[in-house]
Amino acid sequence: MAAPGALLVMGVSGSGKSTVGALLASELGWKFYDADDYHPEENRKKMGKGIPLDDQDRIPWLCNLHDILLRDVASGQHVVLACSALKKMYRDILTQGKDGAALKCEESEKEAKRAEMQLLVVHLSGSFEVISGRLLKRKGHFMPPELLRSQFETLEPPAAPENFIQISVDKNVSEIIAKIMETLKMK
Repeated sequence: MAAPGALLVMGVSGSGKSTVGALLASELGWKFYDADDYHPEENRKKMGKGIPLDDQDRIPWLCNLHDILLRDVASGQHVVLACSALKKMYRDILTQGKDGAALKCEESEKEAKRAEMQLLVVHLSGSFEVISGRLLKRKGHFMPPELLRSQFETLEPPAAPENFIQISVDKNVSEIIAKIMETLKMK
């Protein structure tokens, strides 16, 4: 497989996606996007009230992220995206758009075929107890700790044939970054 044009740093809320993604992008000299910055206001309000998002809430948000990734990768820009991407279907939308679904991503099929997006998925994984402890210390985020259980219930960890690595959140950030960099050198 060719070196990825994009990295997806995924996991449940509180797994360290934004921190790892931003540091990794800085280290690589790639553009960084935090998917949380692209949630529509309705999604933020819903989560703020302690209501988990469903597929209808997430699909338009993921399509928007797909369009951003596709635009950047097609123009030669390498990208790191921090996004929960809890289900395989969500990761597929990020790379391929929403083919065959009621909702379509904006980019045309021709555009999608022109820009085959190579994506490396970095799954930051950890126990409910460890990540819950982190969330309880986090201040000022719209995602309340009470929604963590629903994220674990939704989570479909990456599996073959997805191009992924799984890294434990028990490691420190510099160890996580080093492991990702080592993996990229092998691609």
